[in-house]
Amino acid sequence: MVEALITILVVLVVGGAIAVGRSVRIVQQYEQGIIFRFGKIVEAPRTAGLTLIRPFGDRMQKVNMQIVAMAVPAQEGITRDNVSVRVDAVVYFRVVDPIKATINVQNYLYAVSQQAQTSLRSIIGQSEMDQLLAERDSVNRELRRIIDEPTEGPWGIRVERVEIKDVSLPEGMKRSMSRQAEAERERRARIITADGEYQASKRLAAAANVMARDPAALQLRLLQTVVEVAAERNSTLVMPIPVELLRFFDKFTPSSGGGEAKSAADSASMADFGDAVDPTIADAVAEAEGNKPISAPAAEALEIPEVPAIPELSATEKGDIGTLSEGAPRVGQPATSAPDEAGSNGAGAAAPDPAGQQPEK
Repeated sequence: MVEALITILVVLVVGGAIAVGRSVRIVQQYEQGIIFRFGKIVEAPRTAGLTLIRPFGDRMQKVNMQIVAMAVPAQEGITRDNVSVRVDAVVYFRVVDPIKATINVQNYLYAVSQQAQTSLRSIIGQSEMDQLLAERDSVNRELRRIIDEPTEGPWGIRVERVEIKDVSLPEGMKRSMSRQAEAERERRARIITADGEYQASKRLAAAANVMARDPAALQLRLLQTVVEVAAERNSTLVMPIPVELLRFFDKFTPSSGGGEAKSAADSASMADFGDAVDPTIADAVAEAEGNKPISAPAAEALEIPEVPAIPELSATEKGDIGTLSEGAPRVGQPATSAPDEAGSNGAGAAAPDPAGQQPEK
């Protein structure tokens, strides 16, 4: 009898320990517990701390209420201005209603990830490339609104923040944007340089006006420049020459018209040498002196000068040389009859011989 009582007591103690172990639950500060009694939610979620449930028929499911940071895989798409980009982002969300997050969706983490990917592709197609690069805040707000709209009401999940991490562009687009930025910077540099030149010119004009009133100021400025050059370690020797002195010498410089008249007179003086000067040589001299434009020599026919008439021989010279026979023709004349020859001899001097020989009488 005693042994039976001891056995029952041991069984009750063990059963009580098991029941206490199944009834006592601990909920963390960042969690909430949902009680299922025979598969049905019977009461509000349990808060943090030690809580008791029925050992049989009750089951508690804990839901994490912390903010979850989820990386959205990179999505490729075409923007509204037809530029292919690759964009990745990160989504920050948390559970605001643990009952909806447990009952209405099977795996809210996977569901939020898929919703974020599709929303990111949608926002890429609705935006332009410049908006994705420069207007990140507006794009992030619009992306958060698109993701949060179907998740907070039905699923009990609130999207706190969405950030676009990186926007990858094609290499050709990167080079084009680099050239555009370089051209823009060069344009700004030129504008700044031109503005500086304009302001400097105004200051220089004012300084020149002041120096023009007092010539001593210009001399002092010249001496200051000489001191600045001499301060450097170099072998440069600066000799300041007043501008008025250069203008004085410029007045006595002969003009170009006087030089041309002198050259023409020198060319005309070449005619004093008589026939010894060839006209082609005179033309070459004129061309060298600049009075005549240099041109290619023209091809001219060569003229043979006429041979002067040979004077008639005297009687003494005729006797020394002798006479020719009457039947023989004379040198340089065609063979003709005797009367013709006599008539030609009586007329005067003989015709010139092309060969340069003297006709005989």
